[in-house]
Amino acid sequence: MEPRAAAWGLPVSGGGCPGLGSGTRGRGAAVQSVAGAELRAGRREPCVLSLARRGGRCGILIQSQEDSSDPDYIPINSRFRCVQEAEETLLIDIAANTGCKVRIQGEEAVERLFEIPDEERCLGFLAEVQSIQEAHLKASPVEPKDSSTWHQVEKNLPGLSQASSSGALEFEDDFTALSLEEKRNGQNHQAGSRREPPPPPVPQNRQFHREREGSSRDQPKVTNTMRKMFLPSSQSGQREGLIKHLLAKREKAYVNLHNFRFFVGTWNVNGQSPDSSLEPWLVCDAEPPDVYCIGFQELDLSTEAFFYFDSVKEQEWLAAVEKALHPHAKYKKVQMVRLVGMMLLIFAKKDQLSNIREIVTESVGTGVMGKMGNKGGVAVRFVFHNTTFCIVNSHLAAHVEDFERRNQDYKDICARMSFVTPDESLPHVNIMKHDVVIWLGDLNYRLCLPDASEVKSLISKNELQKLLTYDQLNIQRTQKKAFADFTEGEIKFIPTYKYDSKTDRWDSSGKCRVPAWCDRILWRGGNITQLRYGSHMDLKTSDHKPVSALFRIGVKVVDEQKYRKLFEDIVRLMDRMENDFLPSLELSRREFEFQNVKFRQLQKQKFQITNNGQVTCHFSFIPKLNDNHYCKPWLRAEPCEGYLEPDESTDISLDVYVSKDSVTLLNSGEDKIEDILVLHLDRGKDYFLTISGTYLPSCFGTSLEALCRMRRPIREVPVTKLIDLEKSVLQMGALDSEEAGGTPLQVPKEMWLLVDHLFKHACHQEDLFQTPGMQEELEQIIDCLDTSIPETIPGSNHSVAEALLIFLEALPEPVICYELYQRCLDWSHSSRLCRQVIFQLPRCHRSVFRYLMSFLRELLRYSEDNKVSVTMIAALFSSLLLRPPPNLVTKQSQQDRQRAINFLYSFLLAGDEE
Repeated sequence: MEPRAAAWGLPVSGGGCPGLGSGTRGRGAAVQSVAGAELRAGRREPCVLSLARRGGRCGILIQSQEDSSDPDYIPINSRFRCVQEAEETLLIDIAANTGCKVRIQGEEAVERLFEIPDEERCLGFLAEVQSIQEAHLKASPVEPKDSSTWHQVEKNLPGLSQASSSGALEFEDDFTALSLEEKRNGQNHQAGSRREPPPPPVPQNRQFHREREGSSRDQPKVTNTMRKMFLPSSQSGQREGLIKHLLAKREKAYVNLHNFRFFVGTWNVNGQSPDSSLEPWLVCDAEPPDVYCIGFQELDLSTEAFFYFDSVKEQEWLAAVEKALHPHAKYKKVQMVRLVGMMLLIFAKKDQLSNIREIVTESVGTGVMGKMGNKGGVAVRFVFHNTTFCIVNSHLAAHVEDFERRNQDYKDICARMSFVTPDESLPHVNIMKHDVVIWLGDLNYRLCLPDASEVKSLISKNELQKLLTYDQLNIQRTQKKAFADFTEGEIKFIPTYKYDSKTDRWDSSGKCRVPAWCDRILWRGGNITQLRYGSHMDLKTSDHKPVSALFRIGVKVVDEQKYRKLFEDIVRLMDRMENDFLPSLELSRREFEFQNVKFRQLQKQKFQITNNGQVTCHFSFIPKLNDNHYCKPWLRAEPCEGYLEPDESTDISLDVYVSKDSVTLLNSGEDKIEDILVLHLDRGKDYFLTISGTYLPSCFGTSLEALCRMRRPIREVPVTKLIDLEKSVLQMGALDSEEAGGTPLQVPKEMWLLVDHLFKHACHQEDLFQTPGMQEELEQIIDCLDTSIPETIPGSNHSVAEALLIFLEALPEPVICYELYQRCLDWSHSSRLCRQVIFQLPRCHRSVFRYLMSFLRELLRYSEDNKVSVTMIAALFSSLLLRPPPNLVTKQSQQDRQRAINFLYSFLLAGDEE
C-alpha cells in the first residue's frame, strides 16, 4: 500500500514566534531537536532536525551528519508545511514501533522526506512546532476554509473507494453516540384533600406480560409517590393515591361501553413521494371512522433521514393523508411521531378531541446497538374517555432467513418502549399495560417457501389458506416466539410484497423476491371487533401495497353520577378503616444472592409479597438517606411500587443487568454487587432486602491504558491486580506487578481481534454496521474475549461488528479524550488542524484511533458490496470516538454533532487528499 501523507500542520502567517523551550501542554519538557535520516534518491542520509530562530523568526535547521557544510534553514512562515505520513502498518503486529516519516516543505523549496526512528521524540518535536503555529494563528489567524457539508463529501465517495489501495491499512477512528434518552417520571402532584371527586382514574393493567422479561434497562427513578414520603403533605398524597386505586378497581360500577370506529392503516412507501390520492386506502367505508391510526415505513430512505435529520417526505405524506381523510367528517391531528422512515399519525373527529388526553409518544430503534433507527418502532399512547390505547407502528428486520431477528426486534420493542404519564401512580407504562393495543407495520415476516414460481402459482389458484400455513408470523405466533397474545383477522387478500414499483406485477428484478404478507395489523384487548381487513391494489406508488383494518371498539365512558356516588362511598369506608387498621405485608424472602454476574447478561430473581393486613396498602421502594435512587444502577425492581388488596399477592422481580453505565466501576472494584433495598409501606413499616453477589470483570468497560498492559485475558488477571492497574492508570504511574512489565501493546488485543476478524471476513458483508447482531452471539463474543485469546471469533459478522461498537461505547474514556472534545469541534473545518489534535492524544489512544481509521478506510473500498457509505461511517463512529464529556451529553446541539461528523471526514477521506 502506498503511504499517504497526513497533513500535520496548518500554514501560518509570518511574523514573530514564541520563545522556544516553553514545552508542550501535557508533554513535559519540550523537544528541541530529533535525530533521523533524510530519504533522498533511495539513500538514507543521517541528519538532525532542530528548532532555531533567525532574524526574529522561528524555523527548522537541518544539519547533515555526513558533511560539515552549513545547515539548511526552513523558516516557519505562511508557506511552511510540515506533514507526518500515515503509517504502513498491517493488521498484524500490534506491538511494533515503526517510527515516523515527516515531509517538510518551505517557501520556494522542494519537499523533503525525513525518517525519525524515535516516534515519541518525533511527536514531541512536531508538537513543539504545533505550539509555534498556534501562536502564529493567534497573532494572524488564517481564514477558515469553507467546510464541506456532508452532502458534498458524499459525492466524493466513488473517488474515495477507488483511491484506497489494497493490502495494508492506515490509521484513524471516531463514533457518534445515538444514545437513548432517559425516561423521566411525570409530575402531577396534587396535595391536600378534595371536596370534589378527582377525575376518574384509568385502571392500571396488572398483567405482567411474559414478553416483558427483558425489561427496560433505564436507571430506576424516584417516583413522585416516593418523594411524597418526605413532604409535609405526604399523608394526604398517600390517601388520594389510595382512593384513585380503589376507584380504578371498581371501575365497572360507573362506566358504560360505547362503540367507536377505528381505521388502522399501514404502508411501506419505499422512500417514494405520494403520486396519487390516498382516498382508495383511507376512505374504504361509507361511514366515517372516529379515529384514524396511519403508519408508514421507509418514508425516507436518505442517509440524512437515517441519522435523524428532517425529512421533506414527512410533510409530503402528512399533507397527502390530510387531503384524503373521510369527506363526511372533520378531523384534527391528535399526534404524529417519526423515527427515520417510520411515521405514525393519529387523527380524530373534532367533536371527540376533548375526550382524548394523556397523549404520549415513544420510539425505539432496534438497529445496531439498539439505537440506530433504520428498524424499530414508534408508538402513541393515549386515553380515550376511560380506555387506554397504545398504537405501535414497527418495521422489523428484513431477509427471509432472519425471522429470529424479527422476533428479537419485537421483544426489544416490548421491553424497551415505556411511556411516562402524568399519573403519578403509574411512573412507567409499557405497551402491554393498556386496555387496547393495536400493532401495525411492515413486520417483514416471509413465507417458508423458497420457490417464487410455486408461490405465484398458488396465489393464482387462490389457495391462500395453504400459503398461510407457511407464513412465518403465523408459525412464530403458534410457537409463542412473538405476538403470542395478539389476534389477527383472517387474511383473504393476496400478498402485499413485492411488486415492481408503479405496477401490479410481481418483482421481476434479478432477486425475484418471493411474494409475502409483510404488512400486517394485529391487536390485543377486550371489546374489539374487526369489521374489515384488506389490501388496496389500486395504489401502485411503492413495491408494497397498503393494508387497512376497520375496528369497532367498545370504549369505557364514565357515568358521572355513579362515579360521584362511588367516590363518596370509598371516602367514608377509608375513614372507618384507617382508624381501625394499619397496613401490613408478608415477604417470601429478604436475601438475594446473584452469582457470576457478567456484562450485558441479565439475571433475575423473584419474590412474593402478600397483603396480610385488613386494608388496601400501597408499597414502594424508596431511596436510602442521601441517595437519589432506590437502588444502584445495575439493579432494578419490577414493579417498583403498587397497591395490594387484603390477602392479595404479587411477584416482584429483582433484575441485575450490568450496562455500559455501571461496568467500569465494577471492573475497577470501586463498586460491588451489594445493595440494600428499602420496601416502604404507606402508614406502615419499612422492609429491608439484602442484595449480594459476585461479578466477573470484562474487557468491555476497561480503560484502553489498562487493556494495553494486559497480555492475558482479563479473567485470568487477579482482581487485586486489576484494581491496582486501573489505579495506576488514573495516577499515570507505573505498576510493579507482572501486568505492567514489558512494552505495552499499541492497541488492546481484544479490539485487534475484533477488527482483524472483520478485516478478514466482513469487508464484503452487506449492510455491515447497519444490521444488529444477535444477543446470544454478542454474549458469546464478550465471554470469549474475557476468557481467552481465540483464534476465531464466534458469531456472525454483524454480531462481531456490533461487539466492536459496544466495546468503543463502553470505554470509560473515549478514544478521543474528553478534554480534547471541544477542540475537535472547533477545528473540524480543517483537516490539518484535525490531525494536530490526534498528536495530543496519549499513545494508546492515538494508536487505537489510527488503527480504526485504517480499517474503516479499507472497508470503504468495498462500499459497492457492503453498502457502507462514508456518510454513515462518519456519523456512526463520530458518536463513539468523539463523545461529549458527561456533563455536556444533554447539551450537544445538532450543529455540534455535525461538526463531530465533519471532524471524522478529514480522516476517512485522507486517502484522496494526500
